[in-house]
Amino acid sequence: MPALKVDLKLRLSLRVAALAALCFTAAAAYALFETDRSARERADSVAELVARDLALQQNQISWVRGAPIQFPDLQRVAAALMAPGLCIAYRAPSGEIVQRLCSGVAPDDASAPRLFADLYQRVFDAGRESVRPVGFGTETHGEAVASIDRQSLVAQSWRETSRLAVVMAGALVGLCVLVYATLADALRPTLAIRAGLERLAAGDLSARLPPFDLAELSAVGNVFNHLAGSLQTTLSERNALTGRLIVVQDEERQHLARELHDEFGQCLAAISAVAASAGQTAQLECPALMPECQSIARTAAHMMDALRGALLRLRSPDVDELGLAASLEGLVAGWNMRSGGRTRFSIELSGEFGALPRDFAANLYRVAQEAITNAAKHAQASRVTLHLRKQEATGADHRAHIEIAVDDDGQAAGDLTLKSGLGLLGMRERITALGGRLSLDTSRPSGLVLCAQIPVPAAAARPSETRDAA
Repeated sequence: MPALKVDLKLRLSLRVAALAALCFTAAAAYALFETDRSARERADSVAELVARDLALQQNQISWVRGAPIQFPDLQRVAAALMAPGLCIAYRAPSGEIVQRLCSGVAPDDASAPRLFADLYQRVFDAGRESVRPVGFGTETHGEAVASIDRQSLVAQSWRETSRLAVVMAGALVGLCVLVYATLADALRPTLAIRAGLERLAAGDLSARLPPFDLAELSAVGNVFNHLAGSLQTTLSERNALTGRLIVVQDEERQHLARELHDEFGQCLAAISAVAASAGQTAQLECPALMPECQSIARTAAHMMDALRGALLRLRSPDVDELGLAASLEGLVAGWNMRSGGRTRFSIELSGEFGALPRDFAANLYRVAQEAITNAAKHAQASRVTLHLRKQEATGADHRAHIEIAVDDDGQAAGDLTLKSGLGLLGMRERITALGGRLSLDTSRPSGLVLCAQIPVPAAAARPSETRDAA
C-alpha cells in the first residue's frame, strides 16, 4: 500500500500547530498551578490574620476587667476578610469547631464539568484548610482555620482556564494560517523547480531555473542548471557523433553497393551469359544438359534480382533529383513488387517536400525505408501504410516538423524494449541525431504504429517563406 502523500505546507503547519498546542497546554497548566498557589497564599494569609485577631481578643479579655466575655468573635474580622467561597473558623484545643463563618458562592461561579472538577481535585486537593495556632503568652489556645470552598475554587479555575483556552484556540488558528501562508510564499519557487524538472523529463534540455532568494533553493537551482547544461552539451556531442557515424555508414553503403554492382553484378551477368550460351550449345549437341543449363540460368536470374534489391536498400535513389515524395513512392512500389501480393504497401503524402535540404531528405528516406523494412520482415502484416506529413511551425521552437508514420495490421512485439533489433536502434539513433523523437504505439488489438517527429532545419524554412512573401 503506497504511503499517503501529504502537502509539505500542511505537514509543517500541523507540526507547528502541535508544538504550539503543547506550549499552550503547558501555559494552561502553569495558570492552574498559579491559581492554586494564589488560593493557598490567600487562605494562609486569612488564617494568619484571624489567628492574630483571636490572640488580640484573648489579651483584651485578660487586660480589661469587666469586659463582656465573648470569645471567639469572628465577626470583627469577617467584614474585612470575607470573600465569595471563603470560610473562617476557630477550633478549640479539644478539636471542636466553636465558631465558623462562610460566605456564599459568587453567582458567576458556575459548576465546572465533572471531569475537570475530578481532575482538579485529584491534582490540587481543592478545599483543604490553612491552620494557624492562636497564642496567648506562651500557651496555645486553639487554632484559626481558613479554607476556600471547593466548588468555588474549581469554578474559578474553570472560568480562568476557559478564557485562556478560547484565547489560545484563536491564537492557534491564527498561527496555523500565518504559518501556512508564510510557507506557501516561501515554497512558491518549488513550482518553478517542478516545472523545470517536467521540461527536463520531456527532453527539453534548454530548461533553466531562475535565481532564488533562499540559499537552499538557490543551491538546488545551481545544481539543476549545471546538470541541464551538462546533459545538453553531452547530447549535442552525442548527436554530432551519431550524425558523423551515419554519414560514414552511408558512405560504406555506397562503397559496398558499388563493389557489389561492379564485381558481383558483373560476375552474375557473365554467369547468365555463359548459361545462355551453354544452353544453346546443349540444345544442339547434348540435349540432356538442357535442364542443368536452365537451372543455372534461373539461379543466376534469382541472384540478380536479390542483388538489385540489396543494391536498392544499400544505395538510396537520388533524392535530390527525384525528390523525397517520388523516392518514397518508388520504395513502396518496389516492396509491392517483391512481396508478390502477400502484403499490400501504400503511401499517403500530405504537404510540400520539395524545399527540404538534400541531406535531410536523404535521412528522412532512410528512416522511412528502415521502418517499412522492419514492418515487412517482422510484423507478418497484410497491410503496411506509410504516412508522410509536413506540419507547419507550432510550439516553442517555431519550426515545422516532418511526421513519418508506418502503420501495419500485423503482430507487434509485447515488449519493444527487449525485442528491438539493430534496425530499430539505428533508426532511433538517426532520428535523435536529427533532433526528433520516435514513439511506438501498440495499444490497438493488432498491429503497430511507428511514428517519428523530426523538426525541419531552419535553412529549409527560409526558401518557402521567401516564396510566400513573393
